[in-house]
Amino acid sequence: MDSMGEVLRSILIGTFGLSVAFVAACVLTATRRFGVIPEQSRRRRVQRGFRFAVLVQGVHFLEELATGFHLRFPEFLGLAPWPTGFFVVFNLAWIGIWLVASVALPSGARWVFVPLWFFILGMVINLIAHPLLAVRAGGYFPGLFTALPVGIVGVTLLALVVRSTRVGTP
Repeated sequence: MDSMGEVLRSILIGTFGLSVAFVAACVLTATRRFGVIPEQSRRRRVQRGFRFAVLVQGVHFLEELATGFHLRFPEFLGLAPWPTGFFVVFNLAWIGIWLVASVALPSGARWVFVPLWFFILGMVINLIAHPLLAVRAGGYFPGLFTALPVGIVGVTLLALVVRSTRVGTP
């Protein structure tokens, strides 16, 4: 296989867990609605939490970038390293999507919940995955230091969103 094909294969396999989280986010978006009164007040609280969490995720991304997560994680899976440009654009694009979604969140627009749920699930995955990767590596693994704060913020945001939504249709 050529090197471009190996990199594409590495990206597809290496981000598979995020693909599963995205599908789960779509399912949660289809099955949960804001349903707590006062809705606007609750939406604003979720919005503030979401924005803070995106900031924490930005710090996590910087740790991963500075310590070579995009090289070490694919290598850990026996795959080709990810190009730095791909890793940066992928992360910055999602940070941008999350920020736009956080601005739109008080409107209650349905599309906002896909990136919100995806974000929350990703943060919880970070809380679990990074320590496991470090144990497997027998020491530090890129992203480990900020994984705990990311995970705590993610679990807190998850609890807030679950309390602010209900199962069912509008």
